[in-house]
Amino acid sequence: MPKTPCCAGPSRRDLLGGAGAAAVMAGAGTMVWPAFALAQTAPTAPARPARLKPFDMANVTLTDGPFLHAQRMTEAYLLRLAPDRMLHNFRINAGLQPKAPVYGGWESEPTWAEINCHGHTLGHYLSACALAYRSTQDRRFKQRIDYIANELAACQDAARSGLVCAFPDGPALVARHINGEPITGVPWYTLHKIYAGLRDAATLADSNRARHVLLRLADWGVGATHPLSDAQFEAMLATEHGGMNEIYADLYAMTGTEAYRTLARRFSHKAVMEPLVAGKDLLDGMHANTQVPKIVGFQRVYEETGDDRYAKAADFFFRTVAHTRSFATGGHGDNEHFFAMADFESHVFSAKGSETCCQHNMLKLARLLFMQDPQADYADYYERTLYNGILASQDPDSGMATYFQGARPGYMKLYHTPEDSFWCCTGTGMENHVKYRDSIYFHDDRSLYVSLFVPSSVRWANKGARLEQTTSFPETPTTNLRWTLRAPVEIALQLRHPRWSRTAMVRVNGRDVLRSTAPGRFVEVTRLWRDGDRVELILDMAPAVERAPAAPDIVAFTYGPLVLAGALGRQGLEPGADIIVNERKYGDYNDGAVAVPDIAGDPERLAERVKPGGGPLEFTIPAADGAPVRLIPYHRIAHERYATYWKVQPVTA
Repeated sequence: MPKTPCCAGPSRRDLLGGAGAAAVMAGAGTMVWPAFALAQTAPTAPARPARLKPFDMANVTLTDGPFLHAQRMTEAYLLRLAPDRMLHNFRINAGLQPKAPVYGGWESEPTWAEINCHGHTLGHYLSACALAYRSTQDRRFKQRIDYIANELAACQDAARSGLVCAFPDGPALVARHINGEPITGVPWYTLHKIYAGLRDAATLADSNRARHVLLRLADWGVGATHPLSDAQFEAMLATEHGGMNEIYADLYAMTGTEAYRTLARRFSHKAVMEPLVAGKDLLDGMHANTQVPKIVGFQRVYEETGDDRYAKAADFFFRTVAHTRSFATGGHGDNEHFFAMADFESHVFSAKGSETCCQHNMLKLARLLFMQDPQADYADYYERTLYNGILASQDPDSGMATYFQGARPGYMKLYHTPEDSFWCCTGTGMENHVKYRDSIYFHDDRSLYVSLFVPSSVRWANKGARLEQTTSFPETPTTNLRWTLRAPVEIALQLRHPRWSRTAMVRVNGRDVLRSTAPGRFVEVTRLWRDGDRVELILDMAPAVERAPAAPDIVAFTYGPLVLAGALGRQGLEPGADIIVNERKYGDYNDGAVAVPDIAGDPERLAERVKPGGGPLEFTIPAADGAPVRLIPYHRIAHERYATYWKVQPVTA
C-alpha cells in the first residue's frame, strides 16, 4: 500500500509547472476541467499538523540484521521485474502497441469472476522503487521510475486524457461506474495504487515526469467526479476504492489546490465514518481491507482540514481493531472479513486469517496516529505487527511474500510466485521491506524518539547530530545508543518503555540515570549531549500467554513482542511446495493430515512451563504426552509447518 509522504514536498509552483488543465475522459466524451478552479464544498477548520515528524529515510541507515536482509531480498526482486510487462495493458488501453508480454495472475486474468485488478502491481512497484531509491540512493530505481512515468505520459498523450489504467474496458468501465451503472471490477481501488505510486515517485524520488503524470491524473479525477451529487458519490463508494481520500489529501498537501481537499472529503465514505465517529463498532462481516485504507484516509483528511470527526473515526477504528479484534500477531480477520469476536473459536484456526495487506495498512494508520499523538500504545502495536506480520511475511530465501498468515495448526506459510501471482499482498509486499527505515526514529523541535529497537543510525542535520543504535534485539532485551556530534547540543531523548517489559533501566556513560516501572510510555532523558556519549536501555522479556476473552482455553505464547510458534517440521512438504499461484486456494495446498501435539494444563500458568531451548530465542514446552515442543519466533518460521494458537486440553487425573 502506498506510503504517506514523509517530508516536505515540492512547492505548488514546482508541482504544477507545465501541467495545465487536464483532459478528462468519461466514457466516449472528452472534456477539459480546470481542477484548481473548483470551489470547496464545505467550510474547513484549521489544519492540524502532526506533532512529530519522521526522519527522511535518506538520513536513516540500516545495519546488519533481519530487516536489512529483508530489504535486500526485495531490492533484488524489484530489479528482476520488467516494467514493460507491467505496462502492457496500460498501452493497450491507450491504443498503443505493447512492448512486452503481460505478467500472469492478477495482471492478466481476474482471479475471481467479479473482480479484476489489472494494473495495480505497477502502482505498488512505483511506490516500492521510490522507497528503495530514497533508502539507498541506488539510481537504478530512479531510472525505472522515470521510464515508467514517461511511458504513462505517452499513454495519456495517446488517449488525450489524464486517465491511465490497465483493467479491461478501461475508461468506459470507469465512466459506467461514475454514472452509477452496474460494473464488474473495482476501478478506484486499482487507480488508487497508480495515484499512490506516482505520488511516491514524485515525493520520494523527485521524479518531475511522475509529477506531471500525477497532476494530469488528479485533475482528471476532479473533473470526472464533479457532476456527481453527494448521494451519487456516496453510492459509488459502496464499491471498494482503496484510499482515494488519502491520495487527494496528500495532493492538497503537495499543491494547496483546494479542489483536491474537496475531493478528499467526498471520497471519505460516510456510511463507514459516521458510526465510527459515534463510537459504534459495526465491523462484523465487513471486508477488512476495503475499510482500513479508508481509515488511513480519514486521518489524512483530518490533518489537512482540522475536522475532528475524521480523527475520532480513525482513532476509534484503530483501537477497536488493534485491541479487540486482533490476533496475537497483530493481524485480524478470517477470509478477508472481520468476524464477531464472540465467535473467536470458530475463526482463529482458519488457514485464511491475517491478510498481509491488512497488516500493512494498519501499520500506516498506527504510524499516522503516533505522529499526531506520540503514545507508546501505537508504537507497541507497530512493533508487534512489524515482527509477527510484516517481517514474518517474507520468505527469507526467495524474497516472496504471503497473502494470508493463518493459524490452522500444522499449516504453513505460502508465498507468491515471482511472475504469475501478483496478488494485492504481492504489491504491498514489494513496499513493506524497503520502508523499514521510516518508523524507527521521529522528532519534534526538541526531542528525538527511538520507537523501534533496530540496528541502525539516524542523522539529524539541523542539530549536527548522528545517533547510532547497536542492538541484537530481540535476542537480548537491550539496545545501545551512541552520539556523534559537531558540538554539544541539548536534546530530549525519548526511549520507548514497551508494555511487554515490566521495567526499563537507562544508563548514560555507564551510570544509572533512570528506572521506569510504568510500562507503555516513553521515558525522557534530557541533557546537554557531548560527542561520544553512550546510552543503554535495558528491558526485560519473559514468556507470556495471550488469550481472547471469548475463548480463554485457546492460547498463543509470546516473548516480549514476539509470538512463539511451534516449529512442527516439513511433513509432506516437497521443496518449493509453499510457492503457489492462486491465493484463493489457501487451505487446499499441502493439506495432508499432520499430527499436531496437544498442550495441556491451566491456561493461566502455561507460560511457566516455557523454558529456554538450545539457542537464542528458542524455547520448549512439554506436550500433553511429555514430549518437548520446540517454540521459535513466528517471524523465523519458513518452509515448515507451525502452530501459533493452541487449544489447551484439560489435565486429566
